[in-house]
Amino acid sequence: MIGTLFDLARPLIHALDAERAHHATVQALRLLPLTPKPADDPCLAVKAFGLDFANPVGLAAGFDKHAEVPDQALRLGFGFVEVGGVTPLPQPGNPRPRVFRLAADEAIINRYGLNSDGGAVVRERLAARRGKGGIVGVNIGANKDSEDRTADYAALVRGLGPVVDYLSVNVSSPNTPGLRNLQARATLDALLAEVIEARDGLAGKRVPLLLKIAPDVSETELDDIVTVARDRRIDGMIVANTTIARPATLRDQVQAKQAGGLSGKPLFERSTQVLAQTYRRVERQFPLIGVGGIDSAAAALAKIEAGAALIQFYSAMVFKGPGLAKEIVSGLAQACRRENITSIAAIVGRRA
Repeated sequence: MIGTLFDLARPLIHALDAERAHHATVQALRLLPLTPKPADDPCLAVKAFGLDFANPVGLAAGFDKHAEVPDQALRLGFGFVEVGGVTPLPQPGNPRPRVFRLAADEAIINRYGLNSDGGAVVRERLAARRGKGGIVGVNIGANKDSEDRTADYAALVRGLGPVVDYLSVNVSSPNTPGLRNLQARATLDALLAEVIEARDGLAGKRVPLLLKIAPDVSETELDDIVTVARDRRIDGMIVANTTIARPATLRDQVQAKQAGGLSGKPLFERSTQVLAQTYRRVERQFPLIGVGGIDSAAAALAKIEAGAALIQFYSAMVFKGPGLAKEIVSGLAQACRRENITSIAAIVGRRA
């Protein structure tokens, strides 16, 4: 039903600039009644980070930035939703325009700059949904003008950890100056040490802590990142964020000149390569979430075969609509039957 509505509304939505269209979509979801989520095929159940996922298909951070519609998003068929990125203090992000469609490439360039309602507001929204079920994580970042970014992450862990199912430490946004420098070995080690200490100080449940990296790292940099992640015994990694690279194959060369992170279909090849490289280095010490360029069940399956226990997407919905989650979930269930396997976990990493 929602897919049909999107098809009808697509010309109107795409007549708006990309950020207004995004805002309108989120507001439309807020108005939808919360219908029951359909049962998933048992072969799609995944256990990762100590959590039980009904299916491995997640909504990537960046869609529900301010935790306004996590439950509505779950009803679209997602097995989990990641809200954010969230910063400790509210910040407006970069000046508009800051989001651009590359329709011919099914891609997006954004330079939002972690616009956020702030940790206190997001905490209140997430606390209000407790008990509703469904796995909801939060992507956390640092304020642009922060004098102590490590302290920002630790503060968000303490503030948001009690109201979410997992925390994703974002050191890979290309739109906050210097943020990707936190991926350097010594800096990352110090950051994770403090963040883990903050997480371990939370009362009650142990909240899984994940690290989200960029696709633009070299193999040497990836060696360092994985070494730190393994030594610090984090619970998982998310591979990967948007890219600052501009593939030569991009057809919309005008919009390609915009500054910001590129996401969508052109990111698939590079992000999947980095995913496979990460999987081989991790040696099954913890699970991975594969992100970047997923726009079909076939693409989701390729991520899983490259090493992803779970997958996420967002940009493809701009072009294919909110019904895409159910399409991918259905396609993965069909893959289970085609492969004659009882669990999708059986094929994780087989082509890495």
